[in-house]
Amino acid sequence: MDFVAGCLGGAAGVLVGHPFDTVKVRLQVQSAKKPLYRGTFHCFQSIIRQESVLGLYKGIGSPMMGLTFINAIVFGVQGNTMRILGQDTPMNQFLAGAAAGAIQCIICCPMELAKTRMQMQGTGEKSSSSRKVYKNSLDCLACIYQREGVWGINRGMVTTLIRETPAFGVYFLAYDVLTRSLGCEPEDPYMIPKLLFAGGMAGISSWISTYPADVIKSRLQADGVGGKFQYSSIMDCTRKSIEKEGWQVFTRGLTSTLLRAFPVNAATFATVTLFLMYVRQGEGAKDCEPAPQHCGALQQQTQPSSL
Repeated sequence: MDFVAGCLGGAAGVLVGHPFDTVKVRLQVQSAKKPLYRGTFHCFQSIIRQESVLGLYKGIGSPMMGLTFINAIVFGVQGNTMRILGQDTPMNQFLAGAAAGAIQCIICCPMELAKTRMQMQGTGEKSSSSRKVYKNSLDCLACIYQREGVWGINRGMVTTLIRETPAFGVYFLAYDVLTRSLGCEPEDPYMIPKLLFAGGMAGISSWISTYPADVIKSRLQADGVGGKFQYSSIMDCTRKSIEKEGWQVFTRGLTSTLLRAFPVNAATFATVTLFLMYVRQGEGAKDCEPAPQHCGALQQQTQPSSL
């Protein structure tokens, strides 16, 4: 059930947050000398004016296909790791989240590569339809594979691993601490607002903790879009970015990211938690039918104080 819940939560998160992600990527990779956008809201306005609202959903095919599966892996691995660790403690939540984050990088890296290349397609052109290199996300990956091979498809893998492992640890740790502190129990009339708040804040905490690594990942994955490569490695990308734009380069696109993080992760975690509560309560009711006297104890067991 953890895998199914993750799929549903991932789909909800993609629909809510993809426009913010498009803005974040464009802000992260634009040139400091000739910036196309003055900020988050200007970027939103420019994309809508030049490409219509559909421009905000460029590359959504890749995350919609991938993130539902990725979230299934993340929540499935996290749930099963917690069972292996035994005790539901904040430290175990962090370790289980970190393990889930590391494993899902295998799928996350190629998916985000396709998403980034699709989002950058047509950037700076008056008409985005005048030159389309990629038809869709699968065509994008196929083209990258033909030109750059397996290494090209996995471009940015190390940076993705550096970002995702601690990020998901913080993600599940923050959600666990907040849900325990807020007292998110099924009988609470304010349970859903509390779940939304806890999920949103968990997402914000996760992004703040690893955002510089995400900037480098986006730059490495966007590198070579015009046929010219600027960076030879993670350190080379970091060094050149700091030399040209200073340390503030690591905060570029952060506003858009945090604006996106709250609704996306609020929707994701609330969907996952409510689905798991519904399923576990249903299983508890079925188990209680032959022996009503044990129903109260079983229901108490199926109402955890955290995910």
